[in-house]
Formats: sequence, structure tokens, C-alpha cells
Amino acid sequence: MKIALIAHDKKKQDLINFCVAYQPVLSKHQLFATGTTGQRIMDATGLSIYRFQSGPLGGDQQIGALIANNEMDSVIFFRDPLTAQPHEPDIIALLRLCDVYQIPLATNMGTAEILIQGLKNGDLHWRDIIHSKLEDTVE
Repeated sequence: MKIALIAHDKKKQDLINFCVAYQPVLSKHQLFATGTTGQRIMDATGLSIYRFQSGPLGGDQQIGALIANNEMDSVIFFRDPLTAQPHEPDIIALLRLCDVYQIPLATNMGTAEILIQGLKNGDLHWRDIIHSKLEDTVE
């Protein structure tokens, strides 16, 4: 599975702690992240992560493009709902794309826990079915 990891500044440490706790599960998947968040997670966990630009510089949109092309399977985005974000339209567009393309999205620790447990238990294999159907239509 391809998993995007994103966190606003005040939530980065929470996401790092989450990734440390679930490093054994996350290590079995392809991970993507926005700039600083990805580097900090890699430094703390040793996980291999493909890093995009930082969110305000287009990283959210880069992840959104993967979602629109059905190349992302889930998004863990620890948002800070109490701080205004200068790139709020990009954030809303990313969340909208998750809804449009039915991509599992966790925006807080509680939902991320449920998502990661589902991933661990194989409850997201329906994404593999979608990928195989897309491959069949391309051939």
C-alpha cells in the first residue's frame, strides 16, 4: 500500500511518535510525505520515505495528483485545526480528493490508530482489487 504522511507544524511530533510506535507496520508499505515531515520521520524511525515539497510549496498538491491518478492508497494527515494555514485551499483540495476517490483519510491520532490497525489486519485489501481492475483495463 502507498501511504501519505503529512502533519502541520504543531502536529509533527505527534505524527513522529505515531510512526515510531507503528514502525513495524509502516515498514511494510511504500511511504510518502511532505518535506520536513518526511525528513523528521526518517530521522526518528529509519523508515524509507519518498519526500515531496513542503505543503505550502506544493507538497499537498503533489500528493493530491497521486490520489487523482489512483496511485495513493491512504493518507494520514495530522491537521492543526486551531492554527490558520496559509495554504488552506490546498489542504481543502487534498481532503476533497480523498473523498472523491474514496481514499481512507485520518486527520487525527484516533482515526489514524483505527486505519493502521485495519492496515495491519489486511482490511484494506480492497485497494489491491481496485489496482488490479485498473491494470486489466489498461492492458
